[in-house]
Amino acid sequence: MNVPTVATVVLALAVASAACAAIPRPEHPRPDFERQAWMCLNGEWEFEIDADGNGEARGLSTGRPLAQRIIVPFCPESKLSGIGNTDFMKDVWYRRTFELPAKMQGKRILLHFGAVDWHARVWVNGIYAGDHRGGYSPFTFEITRHLKRGSNEVVVHAHDDTRSGLQATGKQAHSQNSEGCVYTRTTGIWQTVWLEAVGECSVRGFTLVTDPAAKRLIVTASVDGPMAGTKVRIRALSGSKVMAEETVPANWRNTVAALSVPKAKLWHPGVPNLYPLSIEVLHRGKVTDHVKSYFGMRTLAIEGNRFLINGKPVFQRLVLDQGFYPDGIYTAPTDAELKRDIELSMAAGFNGARLHQKVFEPRLLYWADKLGYIVWGEYPSWGVNLADQGAIAHVANEWREVVERDRNHPCIVGWCPLNETGGGEAVAAAQLIMGLTQVMDPTRPYLDTSGYVHLDPRTDVYDSHDYDQNPASFAARYSGFALTGTRPFNNNLSDRRSAYLDQPYFVSEYGGIRLKTDRDTGASGWGYGQADLNEFLSRYKALTDTLLDNPNMFAFCYTQLTDVEQEQNGIFFYDRKPKYDPKLIHAINSRPAAYERQGPRRAPVEWLPIAPSSAVEPQLWRYTMNQPEGNWTAADYDDSSWAEGKGGFGTAETPGAVVSTEWRTDAIWLRRQVSLGDIAFDHIALDIHHDEDAEVYINGRKVAELAGYTNRYELIEVTDAVGKALVKGVNTIAVHCRQTVGGQFIDVGLLGGRKRKK
Repeated sequence: MNVPTVATVVLALAVASAACAAIPRPEHPRPDFERQAWMCLNGEWEFEIDADGNGEARGLSTGRPLAQRIIVPFCPESKLSGIGNTDFMKDVWYRRTFELPAKMQGKRILLHFGAVDWHARVWVNGIYAGDHRGGYSPFTFEITRHLKRGSNEVVVHAHDDTRSGLQATGKQAHSQNSEGCVYTRTTGIWQTVWLEAVGECSVRGFTLVTDPAAKRLIVTASVDGPMAGTKVRIRALSGSKVMAEETVPANWRNTVAALSVPKAKLWHPGVPNLYPLSIEVLHRGKVTDHVKSYFGMRTLAIEGNRFLINGKPVFQRLVLDQGFYPDGIYTAPTDAELKRDIELSMAAGFNGARLHQKVFEPRLLYWADKLGYIVWGEYPSWGVNLADQGAIAHVANEWREVVERDRNHPCIVGWCPLNETGGGEAVAAAQLIMGLTQVMDPTRPYLDTSGYVHLDPRTDVYDSHDYDQNPASFAARYSGFALTGTRPFNNNLSDRRSAYLDQPYFVSEYGGIRLKTDRDTGASGWGYGQADLNEFLSRYKALTDTLLDNPNMFAFCYTQLTDVEQEQNGIFFYDRKPKYDPKLIHAINSRPAAYERQGPRRAPVEWLPIAPSSAVEPQLWRYTMNQPEGNWTAADYDDSSWAEGKGGFGTAETPGAVVSTEWRTDAIWLRRQVSLGDIAFDHIALDIHHDEDAEVYINGRKVAELAGYTNRYELIEVTDAVGKALVKGVNTIAVHCRQTVGGQFIDVGLLGGRKRKK
């Protein structure tokens, strides 16, 4: 695979930018659903902020010039719009006029909006055309009856109440200014607006399902207009030659054709074989509509804990992509920049992205299809009150529209409608509702929520988010899962949490390291575990190697591709300039993964207590909250002056804690002795709940150093380290735990594991 250099990408962008200077974003916005007879309505519109929300009463819906000018499709918060107002704007109005080109006259005219945030109402020549709720999905009105000869007027009102809880806002800030991991808002029109002309009978939509095993493409189309005497002709092309053709009678929403494509090559990550597709509607022998599209033959399947692409375990080396731009906010300044982001990612050794908390423009998916780049489609669920039934109704409908828009793209390998949800009945209900994704698109795996609490046992894959910056504790957390394929790390607990059911598993957010640079990026910038370049590369490699070397891990997703405003943990700066030579991490990301080189390690283990934790029954420990003198970890250390108390130690308000002895100081030291007979276990693990950093010693030998905190008892595989430390007879377990902020708790047990007999 040829990986483009950064210099090549920048040059291509400059050429494309110059060519597109007249009309912003002039390309057809839907290469997967493109008609020849179309008209782009991007460019200058009239604009007005309606501070009192009374614009319709003031007559703004027709015939009234508006106070300002704006460049569509850029949101009014952006510099490229010409407005640059980043304050809250609940109500805004747009107005422009247009004349139909001669080639479009005398036909049915469709008015398309790529996306308007959030509730859009549209008038054409003063006639109400319709409305749409949802800031990320497309909508269309037929406006034929509203048009007149000569100049025509279109007016759009957008209502956007970011803080209402009724609408998805993704990473848009709910406070006045961008802060933390939320950024500048987007209001109103932020994707292309365009007109298309169709005949009496036309294609409303279509679904493509590829079946490489049977060497066929199945097309299900929805046709508008009279069915009698109407047929649909579908052609699959290879270059300019017809590879397959089928003509079938139109049958409303269930017009089905199966094309035999015996010579089609598979679309595969890094090998983007695509084929043009032509869909024509013929009414009484005359072509009344012609849609151009394309397809890629590929399969997705789950077998046990394997996620297979074209029947093969392909490790998904993903990067988090939030899709923000310094001058355009949600909207890429040019089509070339959409392509460039993918090329920059590939230059850094990633083969795909998790498109995070935003529904991206269709043209980014087009370029992903063209470049062989895999992506996960996600809904921007932040901002929605999941306990509000009305809000959930809006979410479910908008997500349906998103899936319908994007399900023909071969680059999309999974769907995830929610992100970082907590527990509770409302969240459980929301996950169950969004589980209908599996019905809307049964061809792709479904992830109920990314990170945190999984409440839907139907989820096809399982994941976690893990920003531990300590490579040793990060590796320890996944060591047991690498060996046994059981009990993977999960961010949170709930009384209704769905158990891990041996699904494919991945860490869908990790890293987020902030690199120290000489460039001034603002005093308020942040990232995890700031490091210079050498330290950054060392940590990056150690964290990534843990995931690549785990045969039960099918993917990783590193945070993130670019800086976004104050969140400065990207591989590239916000303006897409490199922070270092991307080849440095390309070498780390692209090396062979255990998942691809060997089969899964599935070894269910029966765990038996060597030294029980206090999770079920309190265990007696010696403890002190003052720094001990001497070698306090040694087996022969005199701890008779220490207090005696039952575990666990901490505060009752700490999540997952089982407290018998209160501990509220900034540190605690523990010792305990256990007597052992013969030691004959396949695995040895700590059963530990720590908040925060903890060190564990056995007979004076350090066996684990764990950074951060857990919110439940976790099994940490320490077979090699503990095996060398344990002896027959009396053994001493010594523990040190530190505390800085929030909850605090420490309890440790030791378990021995034997492989279960089949």
